[in-house]
Amino acid sequence: MPTDENGHRESPFYIVDSGPASRPRRTLKQGDTFIILDSYGEMGVAPGGPDGLFHADTRYLSRLAVTLDGRQLLVLGSTILHDNAGAVTDLTNPDIVVDGRITMPKDTVHLSRFLFLWDEMVHERFSLHNHGIDTARFVLALGFRSDFADIFEVRGLKRPARGRILEPELSSSGVVLAYEGLDGLRRTTEIAMNPEPFTLERAQICYAIELAPGGRWTGFLTIGCGKTRPASAKTFLGSLRLARRSHSRLRRQSARLATSSPIASQVIDRSVADLAMLLTETPQGRFPYAGIPWFSTSFGRDSIIIAIELLWLDPGIARAVLTRLAAFQARDYDSASDAEPGKILHEMRGGEMARLGEVPFGRYYGSVDSTPLFVLLAGRYFQRTGDIETLKRLWPHILAALGWIDGAGDRDGDGFVEYHRATDKGLLNQGWKDSYDAIFHADGTLAEGPIALVEVQAYVYAAKRSIARAAEMLGEHDHAARLRREAQGLAERFDEAFWCEALGCYVIALDGEKRQCQVVSSNAGHALFGGIARADRAALTADRLMQPDSFSGWGIRTVASGAARFNPMSYHNGSVWPHDNALITLGFAQYRFHGHVQRVVEAVLAAAMEMELYRLPELYCGFRRSRGRGPTLYPVACAPQGWAAAAPLAFLHACLGLKFFPELEEIQLHSPILPKRIDRLEIHGLRMGQGAIDLLVHGSGADLAMAVPARQGQIKAMMIQEP
Repeated sequence: MPTDENGHRESPFYIVDSGPASRPRRTLKQGDTFIILDSYGEMGVAPGGPDGLFHADTRYLSRLAVTLDGRQLLVLGSTILHDNAGAVTDLTNPDIVVDGRITMPKDTVHLSRFLFLWDEMVHERFSLHNHGIDTARFVLALGFRSDFADIFEVRGLKRPARGRILEPELSSSGVVLAYEGLDGLRRTTEIAMNPEPFTLERAQICYAIELAPGGRWTGFLTIGCGKTRPASAKTFLGSLRLARRSHSRLRRQSARLATSSPIASQVIDRSVADLAMLLTETPQGRFPYAGIPWFSTSFGRDSIIIAIELLWLDPGIARAVLTRLAAFQARDYDSASDAEPGKILHEMRGGEMARLGEVPFGRYYGSVDSTPLFVLLAGRYFQRTGDIETLKRLWPHILAALGWIDGAGDRDGDGFVEYHRATDKGLLNQGWKDSYDAIFHADGTLAEGPIALVEVQAYVYAAKRSIARAAEMLGEHDHAARLRREAQGLAERFDEAFWCEALGCYVIALDGEKRQCQVVSSNAGHALFGGIARADRAALTADRLMQPDSFSGWGIRTVASGAARFNPMSYHNGSVWPHDNALITLGFAQYRFHGHVQRVVEAVLAAAMEMELYRLPELYCGFRRSRGRGPTLYPVACAPQGWAAAAPLAFLHACLGLKFFPELEEIQLHSPILPKRIDRLEIHGLRMGQGAIDLLVHGSGADLAMAVPARQGQIKAMMIQEP
């Protein structure tokens, strides 16, 4: 197990980074299947990076390499399509030298590869074109291998024993790789090629190709995770139509955005495309998986925050998140999975190690914030939609979650929700900053639990206030009044316990002895997001987070640079997380700190504009912004990551000051602003109930005008300027 510089054991779920990636990586996902390729369209060839074809937390293919006469090809370019529907790679041959003579000059043959995922399968087309003046003769070879590693093995976890990799099964057009797991399951990778190969071996497919000048050759490849389909042009084109139709349908189900800034529009378009890719069809609806590669599964906290960030744009995602998490809500006590009645799921896995209990994440409940966030999302979903039928179906689950908050969640009865893991296999820290060293005192000493996090109390406060209104709509008037009283009492206790005059903001946490962990952290900004902060404290906290030691120029750091454990390259102790900044910005907007909103939004959008594909990753390093340099990447960050992808859309919500009143069929924009790069924002098809509306906001800064180019139904929109 990894240790820190003092020999302290880190989390067993630490993500090992053994060295730099020598080639950029490309990622695609569809359903429960995702693939990570390098810029050559290969996997497992260049060091670094968690390459592979993955399905249900297992790597079904760990190597795919293409050679021409045994030589590595030269890459001309590679990219992911703008809608994430496929990956395109263009390659050419190097100089082919035989006995000291160039038999084929470089750049003679062009190899174009187009790959996409559909129905738990890879579909790929290889197109060769001879641009030379002579006939080209060569052998094109595809090497392959599978280790059938569990996702936690890929992350660096060592297992005491593994199952058995079986001998490959060969046929005239393909091969089946197989693995018998210790969990009793037989997993197979089925590879098929068309046309039939020249030679087929255990780990290589070869074609002897002869191309006349101007000649072309096309081949098709399918790789199935436990299923097979013949490789052919018909299979390729039919699957491509279905995949494209699915991508288009997912994007059409939410409002569409356009801006006057081409670069800002590309950031937004990439966010929308990434979110569409991460949305996964489940029995409960379109559920956003957390991120690739490490978190491509159902997560409670992540999915709820994604749904909150997108609630204004597509409330259907929130409905699916609430419904799915309600279906898996804990009903019993189980210390092995940190489960207690009423708790909301943290993480759910289907791989071999989870099935065997080698990791506790088959269904794991070790997060302290998922449960109050679930209640908060339910309340805000109802406020956004007025959907009383969904509220009625969820009400028993909401009551169970509230029961956990006031019961097992408050371990010592002091009125604050704390965490302390029930199993040493689980997560030591159970807030969103779940690194082993994320919660500490001013001198750097790690806090010991049970720990009460500042943001969790804010979520509880917001949850009770939000769901109180829903309770009234169900006729639960006494319950609603009690929830409001409880929220007010929490706010009073919170201010006394978490405010630190010396820091000028709220502390990150209280330890098991109720001592303040006096660290300036981004967590304090979540007190504004939850609305628990007193107005005067909110102003001081916001100003504190915008000081240079906290605000890097690319966003607000997780901890200020003066903290004992500050490290701009750490996962949680000095880095910048887009979703963290998005929630803080929503808090700033709630307290009308419009100048701070604009600075943070412009900073993080500027960072996105420097990223490959204009894609915000899970996090980036917290180094100070300097002229002529972009943000510094964090080496093992997930990209795409759901709540990072949703951050630009949450920023727009904060800028516009949007409020929804479904009972009035009215949308309000409160003191809206636009980032400096944008002077025109179009929102098409913003839905409420059975109607929809188009909004146009234009101008600069806070000097804005609004128009309604089109509407369906009786929805009204108005802009309100507040002092």
